[in-house]
Amino acid sequence: TSMTLTLLNSTSLRGGCCGHKGLLPLLGPLLSNSKLYSSYRRPGAEPEKKPLWQSADFSFKKGIDALKTHLSLLKQETKNHLIGPEGQPLHRYLLEQTRVLWQFRSQEDLNKWVISSDVEIGGKSEVYLKMGRNNQGALLYGTLNTEVPRDGETKYSGYCSMRAKPPLGSFKRKKYYDWSNFNSLYLRVRGDGRPWMVNIYTDPYFSHQKDDLYNYFMFTRGGPYWEEIKIPFSKFFLSSRGRIQDNQHPIWLDKASFPYAFSISTLGFTIGDKVDGPFQLEIDFIGLLNDRAHTEEFAYETYDKNTPV
Repeated sequence: TSMTLTLLNSTSLRGGCCGHKGLLPLLGPLLSNSKLYSSYRRPGAEPEKKPLWQSADFSFKKGIDALKTHLSLLKQETKNHLIGPEGQPLHRYLLEQTRVLWQFRSQEDLNKWVISSDVEIGGKSEVYLKMGRNNQGALLYGTLNTEVPRDGETKYSGYCSMRAKPPLGSFKRKKYYDWSNFNSLYLRVRGDGRPWMVNIYTDPYFSHQKDDLYNYFMFTRGGPYWEEIKIPFSKFFLSSRGRIQDNQHPIWLDKASFPYAFSISTLGFTIGDKVDGPFQLEIDFIGLLNDRAHTEEFAYETYDKNTPV
């Protein structure tokens, strides 16, 4: 531990107050349970005075285990790349009509998702995630509470969400989804009649676009029966921090490799219908569909706001 802190201190002295950030990516596998970036802090809360990197826990054994794991992942990625796109032969990839992205049959499938609520900003909503009956599907349930926290700054409250963890490659490299062969999202769910928002998250090039989302509504009908919902990607609209943007454009479904592209990183669900009370949503699977009958490219107008005279 002393050796790690000495390295971080020496880097800090040479590179200024934030110089230790240069070493943190290199020491990532060796540092366990460390928070490298500041998290959300409620208005009025006291900031943490102790630098986060000083509480790093150095573990050589965990570093070796992580190295073995990532080398194994790299080997598998190389093998899949030689086979073809997404680890499939090219002819099978081009003819693919459906694909299941997430299905819920075990606790391991649930671990690929994270849940959150307005508790992060001082709210009182509750949300839980567990396996459904007979391990057939995930059950997302809880209680929505729209009471605004009394911090003098927060104006709105009352939301719960569930989001898939972004995929990571070997050595914690970011990976993106390639949905270019499909034109619709396909889900099998059973809800309680409350509306949900389906969110598609992208990884933008510029930091000021980090809150951009593509959204569309999912209306559950309630009752004892499952329903299959198809949402074309052309229906998703762009929003940022809950506000629909004037400049709309379709989702970039390809796994773009050039700058300024909005590659898809993950998907999630949010409930925030301003109705206090319990809610529940069962999800069997989430997949993709290539609907040949759907030919719409984009459902919303795209025009130049400042038309030259």
